[in-house]
Amino acid sequence: MPSVGTLAFDEFGRPVIILKGQDSKKRLFGIEAHKSHILAGKAVADTLKTSLGPRGMDKCMVSPDGDITITNDGATILSMDKCMVSPDGDITITNDGATILSMMHVENEIGKLLVQLSKSQDDEIGDGTTGVVVLAGALLEHAEALLDKGIHPIRIADGYELAAKIALEHLDKIAEAYPLDLAKLDPLVNTAMTTLGSKIVNRCQRQMAEIAVNAIMNVADMERRDVNFELIKVQGKVGGRLEDTLLVKGVVVDKTFSHPQMPKEVRNAKIAILTCPFEPPKPKTKHKLDITNVEDYKKLREYEKEKFTEMIKSIKDSGANLVICQWGFDDEANHLLLSHDLPAVRWVGGPEIELIAIATGGRIVPRFQELTAEKLGHAGHIRELDFGTTSDHMLCIEECKKSNTCTIFVRGGNKMIVEEAKRALHDALCVVRNLVRDNRIVYGGGASEISCAIEVAKEANKIATIEQYAIRAFADALESVPLALAENSGYSPIKTVSDIKAQQIGQNSSRLGVDCLNKGTCDMKEQSVIETLIGKRQQISLATQLVRMILKIDDIRLPGESEE
Repeated sequence: MPSVGTLAFDEFGRPVIILKGQDSKKRLFGIEAHKSHILAGKAVADTLKTSLGPRGMDKCMVSPDGDITITNDGATILSMDKCMVSPDGDITITNDGATILSMMHVENEIGKLLVQLSKSQDDEIGDGTTGVVVLAGALLEHAEALLDKGIHPIRIADGYELAAKIALEHLDKIAEAYPLDLAKLDPLVNTAMTTLGSKIVNRCQRQMAEIAVNAIMNVADMERRDVNFELIKVQGKVGGRLEDTLLVKGVVVDKTFSHPQMPKEVRNAKIAILTCPFEPPKPKTKHKLDITNVEDYKKLREYEKEKFTEMIKSIKDSGANLVICQWGFDDEANHLLLSHDLPAVRWVGGPEIELIAIATGGRIVPRFQELTAEKLGHAGHIRELDFGTTSDHMLCIEECKKSNTCTIFVRGGNKMIVEEAKRALHDALCVVRNLVRDNRIVYGGGASEISCAIEVAKEANKIATIEQYAIRAFADALESVPLALAENSGYSPIKTVSDIKAQQIGQNSSRLGVDCLNKGTCDMKEQSVIETLIGKRQQISLATQLVRMILKIDDIRLPGESEE
């Protein structure tokens, strides 16, 4: 009898048959296509699963050009750091799951969908990027077992949708309202400190947490329960210590005054914000000017000087005592500004100049003829910041007319620390923002997943149709997060999760989870391991939607196949 394939064994000793001719296939359809999708999804999820939680393992990744990446790519609050080397040789140390997933080289289409799933979670919530991928991988793994039983993929997808609805309703029941008092911000600070607990900034996590909370509260619209992130700018500068990081209620720009003899500090500034160049007008079309004698050259000089004088006069007549320009200007214009006591800043980028306009209440002026006193921005204090012996300077605009604009100015010993501190602050800002939008919370450490699994399994027994198998599988998949947390923490995963389930049922408490840090208690409320309700709801919703979509794909045309 001719051989049909090769017998191999996986890491657990289970036999696997590798069929002949798989590499020559150009098309997959039916159950074979479903199995291929599930295998690809599980591969990405399994890569992240062992890195979940505070005891997660590191990863070593090698890019196509040979650069090495050593990483732990968990994105939960207590995951460990990792070191990555990008293709151009830059080193990144981070524990942000979305950052790592975006740097992973995934070629399979289904694998790319899981990477996009993580990005969607990061864009919408800012946290839980690893957990959503682990959950999606578990749902795909349990769907494979149901397919082997002969259950149609559509029935599995329908069962998953029904189970997700049950889980989301249960999350609403077990959620607790978190106090949100502008006069007492300690609960929000404690939540932000939990987020920053294992980041590189943990030695000054109280300071960073307070900065994040104060920044959000400064721009939050409490009537609409919304936060405009565009009003918060995170600016980094290499040098100094992490403890030198500060919150500026205003704008910090990486620019300095255009002339070294201009004052380094301006009080009660009236700012002319210009997007027109500080130079004589030129035709819009291509032009050529030939100067053949000294008299013509002198006339041109006089013309330019006259135009510069008119520009200076229009600024002085408006009442401005500071000029911020999007474009540059030459030495003559710079000298005229200095001689007329007009401090100026040039080459300020578009986004920065818009933020300055918002903060100071000014209008961006495209032509000198349109400059009036009503269009000026106002700031109480503008100063130049100096940094050590590096001769670096930045401009700090404070006491703005609209003080709800703010800048977090991050300092650090090197670029890696500054970038990681910015990512850590982004996570903290997102968590506090989510609590402003919806102040309901659930408890982490796998507590909410176990509670939902218990409820979904209970409801499955009430379903008379074949979807009950998919609902039970959904309950089992929810336990993948606490199982991974327990296994990565060195516990027996089955025994640990079984004990916690028994305690949750016996005590009727949904706040018991995996004690990853071995603090002696499973009560996540005592450990202050907290997750926002909208973040957890988003995880379950996104993972379920993606898996349902994958289960409905039953035909793949591989590259190189010709149309028949």
